[in-house]
Amino acid sequence: MTDIDSLAREIAAHAVRSGRRVGAAESLTSGAISVALGKAPDAASWFAGAIVAYQPSVKHELLAVDPGPVVSAHTAKQMADGVRKRLESDCGVAVTGVGGPGPEEGHPAGTVFIAVASEGGFEVQKRQFDGGPDEVVRATVRESLEILLRYLSRTPPN
Repeated sequence: MTDIDSLAREIAAHAVRSGRRVGAAESLTSGAISVALGKAPDAASWFAGAIVAYQPSVKHELLAVDPGPVVSAHTAKQMADGVRKRLESDCGVAVTGVGGPGPEEGHPAGTVFIAVASEGGFEVQKRQFDGGPDEVVRATVRESLEILLRYLSRTPPN
C-alpha cells in the first residue's frame, strides 16, 4: 500500500465516521486525486465524485471560477467551493498549478495551489514541488490528501 492509499483510507474512515461527503475538482492532477479517493473503502457512501477541469473554460463554466489567470489561490478556492456546491458535498478539495516542464502564467513549474472548502470556511495552501510533471502530480496528490485529512480532522461536520 502506498502513502497515497493510506491517506485515502484515513480520509474514508473519517468521512464515514463524520457522515460527510467529499468532492474533488482537479486541473493539474487530471483525476489522480479522484482515483485515490475512489479506491478507498466505502467510497460510494462518502465520495460524491469529481470534476476534472483542465481547460480554463471548464473551470469558468462548471465551477464558477472568475475569468482571468487560473494558477492562483483564488482559483483553487473557487474550484473547491464550486465542486462542493455542484456535487452537493459537504467538503470540496481542489488543485490548480503548473506541472511543467516550463512556466505558466508567470509561475515556475511545480507551483501548486491546493484548497479545501466547506460551508463553514476554507483553507488554501501554496506549494512548490521539484521534479518533472509526473513527480509534481504525485507530490500534489499526496499533499492534497494530507491537507484534506487535516481539514476534515479539525473541522466539525456542517
